[in-house]
Amino acid sequence: MNAASPVVEIENVIKAYAGLRPLRLRSLSIAAAERVAVMGLDAAAAELLVNLVTGVALPDEGIIRILGQPTADIATGDAWLASLDRFGIVSERAVMMEGATLGQNLALPFTLEIDPVPAGVRARVAAVAEECGLSGDAANWLDRPAGDAPPEVRMRGHLARGVSLGPSLLLIEHPTATIPEPSRAALADDIVRVADARRTASLIITLDQPFAMRVAHRTLTLNGATGVLAPLRTRWFG
Repeated sequence: MNAASPVVEIENVIKAYAGLRPLRLRSLSIAAAERVAVMGLDAAAAELLVNLVTGVALPDEGIIRILGQPTADIATGDAWLASLDRFGIVSERAVMMEGATLGQNLALPFTLEIDPVPAGVRARVAAVAEECGLSGDAANWLDRPAGDAPPEVRMRGHLARGVSLGPSLLLIEHPTATIPEPSRAALADDIVRVADARRTASLIITLDQPFAMRVAHRTLTLNGATGVLAPLRTRWFG
């Protein structure tokens, strides 16, 4: 792959699903270290887009390339599982064991031995937790059940797990849906800081315009009928 190649390329994609009309995406390209927010997708359409980008689902028409490779070219289960290392999923849909501590959940990318978590892994968990904003009082949640954590703490837990293995692309799906409005700006700032430090590309799917504008280099709005992604306009004129 050429070093200048986009991390994500989507061209003329159409995918039927349970919506009133198919998901259409005319064109989207995300460069390395670029953060792009896409608005206009509800929960079902957002899940479908994540599945398309990760190769869980294939488009009915069009092409999706990740790091230059079409998702349709991933032909075996082993190759697909290996390809998942390119992605970090930051979503409430991502499985979190509610009875285990948040720290044990954050250890899972590194080890399946979480009772107890090995000392070396505990150190890695503490580092990535602090990196993702789980510091100060929030760090106390590492030793408490994940199911009891407030939404803004859980989302930072998803962010920490998402970046743990150094993905090329973060897929951030409706991150503020359950988070109180006063806590959203701080989450956006943490995502920006982490993505910038790691130079990780990010696709943020959200309906939260202030959050999108704060977290992304580019904020695009999808026209569901045409599939065109247009820059968000915040003024009537200009």
